[in-house]
Amino acid sequence: MRFSLFIVAALVALSACTPVPTTTAPQLGSDGKPLPKLYRIPANGKSKIPYEVLDAVNALRAASGAPAVQIDARLTAAAATHAQDMARQNRPWHFGSDGSSPIDRVRRVGYGGAMLGENISETYESELETLAAWMDQDDTRRVILDRRAQDMGFAWFQENSGKIWWTMIMGGGGGFTPGT
Repeated sequence: MRFSLFIVAALVALSACTPVPTTTAPQLGSDGKPLPKLYRIPANGKSKIPYEVLDAVNALRAASGAPAVQIDARLTAAAATHAQDMARQNRPWHFGSDGSSPIDRVRRVGYGGAMLGENISETYESELETLAAWMDQDDTRRVILDRRAQDMGFAWFQENSGKIWWTMIMGGGGGFTPGT
C-alpha cells in the first residue's frame, strides 16, 4: 500500500515538472490580421539603434549602387523634434503642430545641406521592421536610396502605450531641393 502511494506521489511530482505546451492563437484585429507585438525600445537604444539603422540603410544603398550616408546630429535633432510632435498631435504627417514643414525643421537646426526627404511612421514595430516597411513603398524607398543623400537623421518617440513614432530625414550637399 505504501509503495503504491509512493508511486502515485512520484508520478504527480514528475507531472508537475513536465512543461505544458502553450499554444495560444494570435489575437486578431478588426481587419482579421494578427495584432502587432509590442516592441519596447531597450535602455541602450539611443546609442545603438541609430547605428543599426545606418548600417542597414548603407547596405541597402550599396546594393542599389548609391553611396553610403553618415549620421548627422542636426538632422537627428530635427527628426527627434518631429517624432515627439507627431506623438503630441497623435497623427503621422509631415507638418509640425506649428505648421512647419520638413524643410523648415531642417533649417531651424542649422543644417547647411538640402533636405531631400523625410520618412515617418506610427507603429508598434521595431526600427528594422519599420525600415523594411519603408522599403516596400516606392515613395519612402526613393528617400532612402536617393543618390544625392550624404547625411541621415534618425529618431523616435515611444509612448507609454508602446506606440513608436519614427522619423528619418535624408540630406545632401547644397544647391538642390526635394523633387529636383
